Amino acid sequence: MPVSEQQLAQFARTHAWRIPFDTSPRHLAGPGDARHVTHGLAAAGWKRASDPLSPEIVLISPDHRYRLDFVPESGPFAWWRLWAGSTDTEPGWTASFGELVPAEILGSFTDALVAPASNEQIGPLDVVDAAGWLLDARGAASSPDGACRIEQCSGSLVSWAIEVHGSDRGRHGPRLWHAAFDDRTPVHLVNAFVTTLADPAPLQRGMHDRTAHHSAVQNPSPLRPEQIVEVHTARLKTIRAQARAARRQNDKPTTAPAATTAARPAARR
Repeated sequence: MPVSEQQLAQFARTHAWRIPFDTSPRHLAGPGDARHVTHGLAAAGWKRASDPLSPEIVLISPDHRYRLDFVPESGPFAWWRLWAGSTDTEPGWTASFGELVPAEILGSFTDALVAPASNEQIGPLDVVDAAGWLLDARGAASSPDGACRIEQCSGSLVSWAIEVHGSDRGRHGPRLWHAAFDDRTPVHLVNAFVTTLADPAPLQRGMHDRTAHHSAVQNPSPLRPEQIVEVHTARLKTIRAQARAARRQNDKPTTAPAATTAARPAARR
């Protein structure tokens, strides 16, 4: 299900009339445009398996291992859930995300499913520590404003839990959104998510777009709407190229080792 010219044109029309505002911190920027997620997966060859007229979306990967469910209006629970089936060499896993997770951050997680996995030996806490987040002795980290907390869980099916609360009341206020990764989720995927989450660069939102909290800071962006569309289109081209390269790699025939010729006995004189 590649992204059609009509779909790209609709994305461009949506953003053409919006005045972009730099919005930070990222965890309070609000959901943004869900097409950052769905267009990216479509560019990688995922297909919709749900009723086109339903607000719910189900996308399935070409190898049928991965499934992304989007269920709006599911209250404080997960609006997005990604399932990975088990293989002969890898276990299955799940990850879930709340309503107000920024689409660009969720998109970095789904993009990492297509990109080649890195051999990095670092974990999510190392990522946010390098970004200046505050670590504590309980295996958790907090954003500089205290609104976002990442915690490594032990004795639980959830390996990493992320919660965002209003910066004015911190963890004592209502939860704005969450992300949870089970204990079998590949660490490079979690790292991709928290790397984008902890990036201090602002996200772009329209003047009247919903943010996650009133304390989000917005300033007129130097970017033009056309530039936002160009970045989106370039990202889709990169994802398509990565998906094609991965398919070519998987389609390569396995070369059997050459048969060893038995040594002949020396001829008798």
